[in-house]
Amino acid sequence: MKITGSDILVETLIEQGTEVVFGYPGGQVLNIYDSLYLKADRIKHVITAHEQGAAHAADGYARASGKVGVVIATSGPGATNLVTGLANAMLDSVPMVAITGNVPCHLLGRDSFQEVDIVGITIPVTKHNFMVTKTEDLADTIREAFRIAKSGRPGPVLVDIPKDVQINTAEYEVQDVVKPFELPKASQEDIEKAAAMIAESKKPYIYIGGGVISATAEEYVPALADKIDAFVGCSIMGITAMPDSNPRKLGMTGMHGSAAASKAKNSADLVITLGARFSDRATGNISKFCNDAKIIHIDVDAAEIGKNVSVDLGIHGDVRDALERIIEKVSPASHPEWHEEVKKLIKFAEDNAAKQIGALTPYQIIETVNSYLPADTPVATDVGQHQMWAAQKYKFEIARTFLTSGGLGTMGFGMGAAIGGCIATGKRTVLFTGDGSFGMNLNEMATAVSQKLPVIIVILNNGVLGMVRQWQKAFYNEHYSQTTLERKTDFPALARAFGADGYSVSNIEQLNKAMTAAVNTNGPVIIDCAIDMDERVLPMIPPGGSIENMILS
Repeated sequence: MKITGSDILVETLIEQGTEVVFGYPGGQVLNIYDSLYLKADRIKHVITAHEQGAAHAADGYARASGKVGVVIATSGPGATNLVTGLANAMLDSVPMVAITGNVPCHLLGRDSFQEVDIVGITIPVTKHNFMVTKTEDLADTIREAFRIAKSGRPGPVLVDIPKDVQINTAEYEVQDVVKPFELPKASQEDIEKAAAMIAESKKPYIYIGGGVISATAEEYVPALADKIDAFVGCSIMGITAMPDSNPRKLGMTGMHGSAAASKAKNSADLVITLGARFSDRATGNISKFCNDAKIIHIDVDAAEIGKNVSVDLGIHGDVRDALERIIEKVSPASHPEWHEEVKKLIKFAEDNAAKQIGALTPYQIIETVNSYLPADTPVATDVGQHQMWAAQKYKFEIARTFLTSGGLGTMGFGMGAAIGGCIATGKRTVLFTGDGSFGMNLNEMATAVSQKLPVIIVILNNGVLGMVRQWQKAFYNEHYSQTTLERKTDFPALARAFGADGYSVSNIEQLNKAMTAAVNTNGPVIIDCAIDMDERVLPMIPPGGSIENMILS
């Protein structure tokens, strides 16, 4: 059957299981949008306020659902507005397919209106990208984009489609949903080496990252920890890879991680790393990182093994498969002395925890909001102090419920991600943000209102760019250059202007009233929480520092 390229695109998206796409129309994708209009009963399109918001929504949708997120933008500025979202997905290994329109093939390279080389621009921030110049190649290219996006270490793929390719016709036949490329399997020799190292360990520690979630290996982490009597710490991307209620989980490690989790990792004699990439925020000074421990690193991406930290055993393969085989191979162990040591570290962390200041503290806000929401609530954040406070204090029990920008650290990510997560799950969603981050993409409130999404936006409002100010206080002699915002934005009034509800709170009683109202509201709600501008995120390991330099209070 011969149909137009735009129809081929939409039919292939449907064929590959796409239920929702995010995007913004424009001149070079009008044919695609016409096809979406005619097939609206089979595929939903969500228009956002800006293409960056659409990219973050597709990202949040993918994180929350485990499916491939899809975003569509027109050529030129529409396409370039996706770049931050693509880079964000790339660094956090999120499966996305971005579709961009472009000028007709005969106008490429002529500086035509709204023409950019989006393929060239996005090479560094995508797993792969394509330009389709023949309509008959379009369906297979889209299928390949989906396969690449969800295979191995997931990531974003861009497909650029000139307008004449959308208009021309070609044969189309429905095919099956593409399967990911077969994952590499760890060698039996490596599995046996890992088992032998575990058998020798007296103080084992498991360090989990986002790769555990991508591999759907969450159930195997507590199983291994129980069998070898290990404690567990996580990267920010691995926070939901193990329930917080499990007593073996010590929390997030790294620059702003739990003191107990970071110190226990540094005291271990064996660190088993699963799907984590040892970023600088996680390790600090590499020359002083876990010097007394042997390190096993299991990852589906061979390029990550040994890239940042030298390891004693690198295992390239599917994390889930490797864990399952290691669990079968190792013998049950008990390490009472390790338990006593960790118990002392936990008490040390509790005794030396910094006391927060102000009438309403960040921890009070996080814990109060947490108490009103079920365990399967998607929780999005922007980037900054509020992100770290949420990572430290919110109790996560279910995988894929924490939607945050880890690698790129994208201020403005949260609102789009919350929209995507809410649509993906159909569940009330919360966004923790700061007044600085929220100002980046607050235009997406229009999207949340028009889509009638039950998103609770909790603004931790200190009137400053809190994390940057914290660094200026600690390392720049209190030179608060451009971090005191002096804005007069009335966020509850802004909420009402968008068509949402809004509340201003400055104490726990007001916050409880606002949350009671919010959880009984069917649309978006803003809760503007006043906090002290001098509140800091602690503990903190200074940049380039080590566990010895940890600032506790």
